[in-house]
Amino acid sequence: MLPLISVIIPVYNHAKALRKSLVSLGAQTYDNLEIIIINDGSNDNIDEVVTNFQRDHIVKYIVQPNQGASAARNKGFSLARGEYIIFWDADTIAPKIFLETLLHALATWPNASYAYCSYRFGLKLMCSREFSSEDLRHTNYIDTTSLIRRSALVDLSGPFDITLKRFQDWDLWLTLLAKNRIGVFVPSLIFKKITHGRLGMSQWWPRIFFNLPWQIPAVKNYLLAKRAVELKHDLLNKARR
Repeated sequence: MLPLISVIIPVYNHAKALRKSLVSLGAQTYDNLEIIIINDGSNDNIDEVVTNFQRDHIVKYIVQPNQGASAARNKGFSLARGEYIIFWDADTIAPKIFLETLLHALATWPNASYAYCSYRFGLKLMCSREFSSEDLRHTNYIDTTSLIRRSALVDLSGPFDITLKRFQDWDLWLTLLAKNRIGVFVPSLIFKKITHGRLGMSQWWPRIFFNLPWQIPAVKNYLLAKRAVELKHDLLNKARR
């Protein structure tokens, strides 16, 4: 019996992106999936998108008041039964072999708790790298959409910290690192995130915005959110040691 993968999809007012993302998910070569969609208080036509997808797939569909992506992911995890978990963002488009390849990587590397890869944000390639605990303490190079062993998450409260406004994925990987749970990089694999200008679920700001003599609000919020994670995990003091 093939192991079950629980695919947890939080979504808030991104019905158009979700429709395309579900087509990508439905085309995966690995099909022993449990699909859990958490509608986090949307007011667009997500119900219609999910209903159409349910005609060909079994989906757990939960509607809740808006609480944020982290709370939605935690809700999905509380319902998940799979041996493996993936938090599949609603703007994700993945190649057909995506889940199969990540699962193969974890089978090949039994000491790894999760498998990850690079991705494209629109036309921009967001390069990942071989796992390094030292590098991870300086910057996040691992996206949320990674395949995780359920056993690596069961003793976490959450597993996502709902008090954080950004960098929830970095916080998760650092929390796992503190428990000596590491990842494995799959260099041959790339997925992409749908973007509509800068109004997609995910956001990325070019380096030039960080080098301006003044800080625009988005950059200021970014740096404050990063500092919150650094303080939580005592990263600045660790860097001095």
